Amino acid sequence: MPSNTTSSMFFYIYILESEKDKELYIGYTNNLKKRIEEHNKGINFSTKFRLPFQLIYFEGCKNMEDAKRREHYLKTTQGRRFLGLRLQEYRRRKKAFGSGS
Repeated sequence: MPSNTTSSMFFYIYILESEKDKELYIGYTNNLKKRIEEHNKGINFSTKFRLPFQLIYFEGCKNMEDAKRREHYLKTTQGRRFLGLRLQEYRRRKKAFGSGS
């Protein structure tokens, strides 16, 4: 059985928000905690100038290809619209209180 379909492994699609510029970063990984730590240590070149990051959303998939496809979708215009609706309470509260509460 291929390693990307083992019963104990999940692949996570995650959304990080930069505390510096409030922009979102969308990615996927099989180790969410480690990946967020790597982003916040500046290991990832595409995000190292936007530190620090806060995890604001994640989804899990049992298959790597499904996770990659979902990540790609969330980066499209339609996917961004989905995230806007999915995270509207988070955004509303953040705007109202000036934080990520």
